[in-house]
Amino acid sequence: MGNASSDKAYEYIRRQILSGEYEPGKPLITNLLSEEIGVSRTPVRDALRQLEADGLVVIRPRLGASVKIMALAEFEEMNDMRLALECHAVGLAAERRTPGDLEAMKVPLEAITRSIEEYIAHYRGEVVPTNIIREDIQFHLAIVNAAKNGLLKRELLRLQLIHRVVAAPAATRSESRYAGHPEAVTKQREVAVEHREIFDAISERDVLAAKSAMERHLRNIIHADLHAMARSDWATSEQELAKEVLDLTP
Repeated sequence: MGNASSDKAYEYIRRQILSGEYEPGKPLITNLLSEEIGVSRTPVRDALRQLEADGLVVIRPRLGASVKIMALAEFEEMNDMRLALECHAVGLAAERRTPGDLEAMKVPLEAITRSIEEYIAHYRGEVVPTNIIREDIQFHLAIVNAAKNGLLKRELLRLQLIHRVVAAPAATRSESRYAGHPEAVTKQREVAVEHREIFDAISERDVLAAKSAMERHLRNIIHADLHAMARSDWATSEQELAKEVLDLTP
């Protein structure tokens, strides 16, 4: 954005959203954010407009801004796009990868494998540790980097950020609610196998196998997220959300 105050507001609000401090549907009141961040209202408004362009915030006339919340149908459409783009990206990665790219994938892959093995070995009903999620993100990012397409990378990162904001709270609560279920262990074993299949296909420059492995992996993720969102207790109707924002807007 170029303005130091606007950049400060943008980074602060973005971090709060991505960390889960600001959950989907939370009203983002300009004057309250201004006091919290220590900047005037204008930079906050600029930041909210940029976050709206990023897909993390929605701004409604007369109602104000709130953290992005999606209906299931819209979430499905977003996942269709992510599926198409990420499968294309992994095909490009299989064609264009360098030894350095493979090493960048191998480091998080091995970390994921070790962490999953430890998780399974000591499983007592806990939710998936954040280090597994962090390494999973790094693995997918390394694949996108290997595709060597800047525009594709930017769009995929944008979609993954939105996915994280929209789906992560539901998935976490769903895991907490069903902690101790044997499916949690089975799911993590499958994730480890899927990641290995993707890496092996890229390593062998097998474009079709890489796309097929990535599609299976993403479809499993999408299926789990849709299931979690469908039973999530934080999903708010558009009418309820509008009322919350209206009540809190000065």
